Amino acid sequence: MNEFVCIAPDVKLGKDVRLSKFINLYGCEVGDSTKIGAFVEIQKNAKIGKNCKISSHTFVCEGVVIEDEVFIGHNVAFINDSYPRATAADGQLQTEQDWKVEQTLVKKRASIGSGSTILSKVTIGENALVGAGSVVTKDVPANAVVAGNPARILRYIEK
Repeated sequence: MNEFVCIAPDVKLGKDVRLSKFINLYGCEVGDSTKIGAFVEIQKNAKIGKNCKISSHTFVCEGVVIEDEVFIGHNVAFINDSYPRATAADGQLQTEQDWKVEQTLVKKRASIGSGSTILSKVTIGENALVGAGSVVTKDVPANAVVAGNPARILRYIEK
């Protein structure tokens, strides 16, 4: 480790994980042989599988599960709340008790292009490909190629 990496003691790192500088990991799990680029944050209760590549400037929030062999491009943002608010009904800043984490699942061998935003409560299917700059608002089937805002199916990958 080095002075430019912030890894909380509760992080579970697999074997041969490669970490760049300027990352922030806390309360998460990262599988064997995964590579994490610079300026990445992975929050508590997020799970990254084995042999993944998480490119720079990516934000993986609580409630995201990324299975094995997934590619995440640069500057990808995951969302875990459909209706975020800064304050509770009484006007005070919200705490963890004021909202519920919404889950997101990225299945094995999927790829998410740079600059994409992945909303909560979606599943990106096995071997699916999300084009750069897409906004994923609903489930992506296995082997589908999607792109756009909102992301739409363009075609399917032939086996």
